[in-house]
Amino acid sequence: MRHALPDVSTLRFMDKEDFYRYARSDVPGPLAGMRVLDTTTAWAGPMAACLLADYGADVVRVAMPGDQGLSWKPLIAGTSRSFAEETVNRNKRSVTIDLRKPEGAETFLTLVSSADVVIENFKPGTLAGWGVGYEQCRYIKPDLVYVSLSGWGQFGPESERPGYDPGALAHSGWMALNGSIEGPPTKAPTFLADDLAGLHAALAALSALRHRDATGEGQHVDVSLLDSILYQSNGYLTLGATGDPLERWGSQVRVCAPTNCYQCRDGFVFMALILDSHWIRLTEVLGCPELGTDPRFLTNEDRVVHRAEVDALVADWCRDRSKEDVVAAIDAAGIVISLVNTFADAARDPHVLERDMLQTTELIDGSSAPLTGPAAKFSRTPVGVRHGAPHPNQHTDEILAEVGVTREQLERLRQEGVID
Repeated sequence: MRHALPDVSTLRFMDKEDFYRYARSDVPGPLAGMRVLDTTTAWAGPMAACLLADYGADVVRVAMPGDQGLSWKPLIAGTSRSFAEETVNRNKRSVTIDLRKPEGAETFLTLVSSADVVIENFKPGTLAGWGVGYEQCRYIKPDLVYVSLSGWGQFGPESERPGYDPGALAHSGWMALNGSIEGPPTKAPTFLADDLAGLHAALAALSALRHRDATGEGQHVDVSLLDSILYQSNGYLTLGATGDPLERWGSQVRVCAPTNCYQCRDGFVFMALILDSHWIRLTEVLGCPELGTDPRFLTNEDRVVHRAEVDALVADWCRDRSKEDVVAAIDAAGIVISLVNTFADAARDPHVLERDMLQTTELIDGSSAPLTGPAAKFSRTPVGVRHGAPHPNQHTDEILAEVGVTREQLERLRQEGVID
């Protein structure tokens, strides 16, 4: 059967208006209507909740009384706000509840009755000891999805140990392979294990909600930093288990050549080449087309064997040229290459700006700042940074009133120090 399909030939390379031509403006994102309780600290847990908030969920950050949010330096220039706080706690509402007090636990469970998801990242067993662990929460709401993030997981020999991002990078084997070939093991410059755990937690929460919607069953989801970095290690755990002598490659790539970071007259570029047809094109750019048919370099496997030679060929060609000229020449040949930018360079890049990866956002101190925008784009339900991070107790009365807490009860809880 032949379908009468719309002619989209003119949209092969679309502009932003084309992509969003069917966009709605009446919802904050595809997760509108979902409520998430975010009882987390530091980075992995807040990042998981931030993803769901960015995608339109009503994320309620539950902080302890007196919490001032992340105060990590530096502050965003021209503001009194931490870059970290505004990165992971934007698009959320907030309430303060002392979960360590019985009245606080009861108040939290009242909130649980209205929630789809709880996300927490305390050491395993901590919230259960306070009366708000998975078993207590599922008693209140049997179809609840309860996501626990930790360094090592809810079970296993290491599960009771504290864990942070660099510890997972070190324990997993990832750190041993990172850094220059002759240098020491090196951690990632960003919170890589935290960020990956946050991504896995958000995806797992949505997967568990899909199951809940199909069956009515809630469940406990266990995400660890260690498991997340191992999962995203490109099969190296398998190679480690089977005795492969894994090596550190620096900016080179184990499976292809020439691929490396190359120094130019005024900076660095990074080029990646794996296709044999691209090798032929590259030799033409480099002015040595005869090497395109040289039997030593015909296939990627051949070039990996002769890595030092092909790498030196590119390095010598780049050395006395400007990085802009190098990128222009190799890019014109259809080969993957990029300037090695700083984050400041990226923040000025027209493509980054066109993709809305910086969004000017009003902050609670009255200033504004360019906050990093969501990575995924939704053509029908666009998402973005709707507002900056709230004060930890900014919405306490509003949120608790939504679940039936009276003004008199709020006053008593405040007098007892359960809420701010």
